[in-house]
Parts: sequence; structure tokens; C-alpha cells
Amino acid sequence: MRLVTTLMAGLAMAALVASAGPSAAQDKGTVGIAMPTKSSARWIDDGNNMVKQFEAAGYKADLQYAEDDIPNQLSQIENMVTKGDAALVIASIDGTTLSNVLANAAAAGIPVIAYDRLIRDSPNVDYYATFDNFQVGVQQATSLVDGLKERFPDVKPWNVELFGGSPDDNNAYFFYNGGMSVLQPLIDSGQVKIVSGQEGMDKVGTLRWDGAVAQARMDNLLSAYYTDKQLHGVLSPYDGLSIGIISSVKGVGYGSGDTKMPIITGQDAEVPSIKAIERGDQYSTIFKDTRELAKQTVKMVDAVLNGNKPEVNDTKTYDNGVKVVPSYLLKPVPVTKENYKKVLVDSGYYKADQLK
Repeated sequence: MRLVTTLMAGLAMAALVASAGPSAAQDKGTVGIAMPTKSSARWIDDGNNMVKQFEAAGYKADLQYAEDDIPNQLSQIENMVTKGDAALVIASIDGTTLSNVLANAAAAGIPVIAYDRLIRDSPNVDYYATFDNFQVGVQQATSLVDGLKERFPDVKPWNVELFGGSPDDNNAYFFYNGGMSVLQPLIDSGQVKIVSGQEGMDKVGTLRWDGAVAQARMDNLLSAYYTDKQLHGVLSPYDGLSIGIISSVKGVGYGSGDTKMPIITGQDAEVPSIKAIERGDQYSTIFKDTRELAKQTVKMVDAVLNGNKPEVNDTKTYDNGVKVVPSYLLKPVPVTKENYKKVLVDSGYYKADQLK
């Protein structure tokens, strides 16, 4: 009887171990994911994609949104460090404000991956996963020029205004500089005229990427410089700004009667902007596949936590003021009315019903 009891106990223990084994083997620790805000659909997609892919790789995910509140993000990251998260993935609100908390993370042996936005002024940033942000700007300005040629072929110079992203976001400077690498020769040759004269990130930046701020600035530009001139194009670095700019220009009659809409660019392929592209209100956007960025980030974290070096393809570009951060750059894709279905729907990023 004792033998049977012992055997049964052994079988029960084996069954328990067997049932616990796979989940235990998959529990690789928790990855803290600090995102800036839910006000942009793309950050929601980023967060969801990373949670899904980290969990598929055997990690738990602690996803936090700071709603563009810097102290809130600092507190969230401090809690992740205190809890002993295995790694941190951070899309910073202001990439210059994290030095102290990242020093604490380094002291605790927690690796840090900067996600999409470079973290500045800290040696404690191990890797950077992003898109080729200079190329994003190049693509935006190229599509702007293509649209100007298409919609205003007989007009010279083209009257254009420039908008920049948030000055506390390192990416905004790459977008702007990439765009100006295309536009500056056209400005110098007289083919493009910045009627307001407002150039440079100190004049055209839009704090926190706020669409309402962009709309108000566009209102001011139109009333100050375009009462007797036509606006032909706007270099906008982000869809959320583009929607505000569209509201502004339509408010004074563009897109109605004989007054054509200006060519307006964007970025992130957000649903309202794809619908605006369908209507002809926005000309283009730049698609950055957050599924691929999440996948690359998970690979980076997994490699670091297993004592390996992650794959990188850029070791020169992203100097954060203290060090050049090894980076992996993904390729952005320009999207217009001609290709949005192929790029966004056929790839499964959106369902067709979402864009109706």
C-alpha cells in the first residue's frame, strides 16, 4: 500500500511539474515599457504590438503611458527599476530628463533600449531601435515636391510653409533636416518660397506635437501672409499636425470653389489622415510599421538578457551627447492615394473597414 501511495504521489508530482514546466520555462521576467501618450494612435499600436510580442517570447510586459507628463513618466520608470524589471524599453517624452533614473537602472544592472525617440545626455542607454528618421524627412519633402508638380504644374515659385515637430524630441530635428536637404536647394534657386520667412526648428517647432498648436500657427500664417497670396504646400512632419493644418486652410476656403488644397504631408499613417488622403485633403504620409519596430525591439532585449550582442545597422548617427548609441534603423515607406491600400490594407496593418 505504501508503494502504491508513494507511486501515486510521485505521479502527481510529475504531473504538477509537467503542467508547470512550460509556463515556468516561459517566465523570463518582466520588461518595463514606458510610452509617452495615448493621444496618438501610433503609440497605442506600439504598446500593443510590444506587449503581444514580448509575451510570445516568454516575457511579462509592464506597459505604462505617461500622457505627455514628464514627472509621471519619471515616476513610472522609477517604479519599474524598484520592482526589478529585467529590462526597460523607453519612448521618452523629453529625452533629456532621464539621466538620474537611468543611472539607477544601470546600478541595478537593468539594460535600457531607447524606443523610436533617442534618450539624450545619459551614458546608460544601451541600444536604440527606430526608423531612419532623416530619410523620413527626405521622403516627406520629396512627396511635397511631387505633389506641387502634380497639382500646381504652372506655378513658380511655390509658396510653402514649414512645420517642425516637438523641440524636445530628438527625432524632430532629423525629420526637419531631412526635409530641408530636399527643399533648401529649391529655396535657393527660387522655385520654392517660404513666404513667412519662418525657417529653423526654433521658429517652426510644435511643442508636444500638438495639432491644436499647429492649427493656431497656421491660422496666424494665413492671416498675416496669405490674404493676397495662395498657399501651395505645407511640410508637416506628423499626421496629428496635418489634421490641424487641414482644418485651418479649409476654414479660409481652400479645397472649395476654384481654390485648390495645398499639398500637405504627414507621418505615421493614422486613420484620420488616410481618410484625408482619400478625400484629397492630405497628399501623403510616411508609414512606419510598428509591428516591425516592436519585433526588432524584442530581439534586442532578448539578446541582451541572454548575454548576446543585438543586431544593429548604425553605429555612427545617433550621438546622444554622451555616447553614440548603437542603433537599428528600419525603413519608412511613403504612402499616397495611389498605394495606401497595398501598403496598409494588403499588409494587414489596417482592415479595409477601418478606412471607410
